[in-house]
Formats: sequence, C-alpha cells, structure tokens
Amino acid sequence: MKINHLLFSLSFLILSTQAGLVFAQAKPEVLVKQRQAGMQMIGKYFGPLSGMPSGKAPYKADVVIRNAAFLEMLSKMPWDGFTEATKDTKSSTLPAVFTEMNKFEEKSRHFQSTVDKLAKISKSGDEAGIKAAIGEIGKSCADCHDSYRVKP
Repeated sequence: MKINHLLFSLSFLILSTQAGLVFAQAKPEVLVKQRQAGMQMIGKYFGPLSGMPSGKAPYKADVVIRNAAFLEMLSKMPWDGFTEATKDTKSSTLPAVFTEMNKFEEKSRHFQSTVDKLAKISKSGDEAGIKAAIGEIGKSCADCHDSYRVKP
C-alpha cells in the first residue's frame, strides 16, 4: 500500500512539474537540475541492489521488490531533460549526447527495458534471474556513462 501511495505521489509530482514546463519554458539550468535529480534517485534505489549479484550485499527479496518498483518509474524520468537547450549548461554530460542523440536515446531505452525486466521478475522469487537482471542494469548504466558522462 505504501509503495502504491508513494508511486502515486511521485507520479503526481512529475506530472505537476511537466505541466508547469508546458506553461513556461524551463530554463536550461532547471532542466539539468531535474535530470540530475532523477539520476540521483535512480542511484539511491539501484545502489542497494548493485552489490547483490556479486555477493557484496546480501540478497533481500523485499528490498529488490520495493526498489525495482521505484526504479521502474524513475527510469523514465531524466531523459526529457537532455535537450539541445542544455548543451552549453555546466554538467557532467559530454557533448556527444547532443551530437549522437539517436544513440543516446537508444541507450536510455535499453536501460529502461532492463529496469522493466527487473520489475517483472522481482516478485518471482527467482534469485538467480533477479541477480542477472540487476547485473544487466549495471552494465547498461556503465555503457551509457562510459560514452556520455565526464569521468569523475
């Protein structure tokens, strides 16, 4: 019940934000902050899962189910903030995002599909399958970050 309420609240917040963007042109700095916030939330909920496949973190089915539900929503959020208007705004985004937008969008769709797969399998109890799905998400993140994010 709490997850449904949180997902509803999160959806409402996102829709409210998007509706506001329709009525007023968002400044590039705002778009960058919004996409960064989305990525940070993805990190928050993927972080506890990322060590499970290797055994660095204990497997906890309840955490997987909860975090997979959050990630399913969050995985769709940051992408509309990568607009041409933001290409000159300071961020850790490499210029290649804007010159290779089709490839970038393909990678974002792949990421979303790996998260969707985890969300579907998370309630199955198939620990090996779940760990494999978590590993695929990690690979998808790394692939995109290696291509389109400034190295820290």
